[in-house]
Amino acid sequence: MRTIRLVGTNEEYPIGKILCIGRNYAEHIKELGNETPEAPVIFIKPATAVIGKGEEIVIPPYSQECHHEAELALLIGKKGKDIPVVEAMGLIAGYGVAIDLTLRDVQAELKKKGLPWEIAKGFDTGCPLSDFVAASQVKDPQNLRIRLTVNGVVRQDGNTSLMIHRIAEIVSHMSGIFTLEPGDVILTGTPAGVGPITSGDRLVADISGVGSLEVSVR
Repeated sequence: MRTIRLVGTNEEYPIGKILCIGRNYAEHIKELGNETPEAPVIFIKPATAVIGKGEEIVIPPYSQECHHEAELALLIGKKGKDIPVVEAMGLIAGYGVAIDLTLRDVQAELKKKGLPWEIAKGFDTGCPLSDFVAASQVKDPQNLRIRLTVNGVVRQDGNTSLMIHRIAEIVSHMSGIFTLEPGDVILTGTPAGVGPITSGDRLVADISGVGSLEVSVR
């Protein structure tokens, strides 16, 4: 069973639910031609999708178009249900770097048919995830630069200040649907600049004050 390590502490958390937010940055919504949602768009990835620093992404044979999406990840440290926005930040134990991989061609085809698109998001290796830093070490999680490079070329360069739904709102909203438990991870959406990756590519995602994550494509 994979665990999440909280850097600088002796704390480790078995990975629980990976709860993800889609369409949370306006420019990313525009680049994909989607409508801006009134409420957060939620989907889930299984713990088996997680890989760590230095590991390899394996693009499933049923897809010809896998996209990268760099995101700020939240580690839940306390159990909570129906948590008010003003108390939501207290559930966060740490912050990390995630890459939400999306099989864009598979997702698009399933969406056309009105079908669920978990197989485009939750496949094995579809959630590269860094170690986490303690929440107390991040002064302002709502003002962090997010960058992602592919083979040294910058693809994404945004800031968490551009989120449509803020971090506290996301945690509160999630807790109204799912009971949040220690070890759960929340991905908060990606800024603009998503694009395809292919065999041999090297990806580096970096969030200021949080850390970096480097993976490659088999």
